[in-house]
Amino acid sequence: MTEPGFLTETRAFYDAVATEYTDLFRDALDRMPMDRAMLRLFADLVRAERPDGRTAEVGCGPGRMTGPLHGLGVDVHGIDLSPRMVELARKAHPEVPFSVGSMFDLPFRDGELTGVVAWYSIIHTPADRLPEVFAEFARVLAPGGHLMLAFQVGDRPLHLERPFGQPVSLDFRRLRPEHVEELAREAGLPVTSRTVREPEGDERTPQAYLLARKPVAGG
Repeated sequence: MTEPGFLTETRAFYDAVATEYTDLFRDALDRMPMDRAMLRLFADLVRAERPDGRTAEVGCGPGRMTGPLHGLGVDVHGIDLSPRMVELARKAHPEVPFSVGSMFDLPFRDGELTGVVAWYSIIHTPADRLPEVFAEFARVLAPGGHLMLAFQVGDRPLHLERPFGQPVSLDFRRLRPEHVEELAREAGLPVTSRTVREPEGDERTPQAYLLARKPVAGG
């Protein structure tokens, strides 16, 4: 089957900018208390649901969230479309397993995971393909499992052309929390928490964090 063009473009973009991206965001979490708090909350939720449960960060890049989740006691596996990003993630976090893969076809059995994190990683998927992504998240989550999403809020995409001088470009799609909440609910993952904060530092738009949970039968 021929790969969709947007996946090919996304992989090429992140392969090209992987080193500069990693250097730019290496210590960003240290300056983002809200992000740290949301990661800690998610870690608490998945460990409370099942202490030995497994979590995947989908679109993990160089592991800048995967590593901290591991440090919070979460059994986490990083998945990214970009082989170069996965290479850098393995180098930075040798204690964490990382794999090259797509959020459209996650390498996990049905109901295998207690948690899924998609941290600014659904933003390169065209709107008409997002239901497939949420269906895949729902497939791999066990009943009671938690999904965490982070994304920029807005209606117009940001187009990056030749970042870091590299000959690539890509659209970064901003999303409306209510629309993402609807997508999650339609996939069988009702949202349990929605948080939106105002822009900080160089950010141009509000940032959203959504938590959803796969229902437990009879719950």
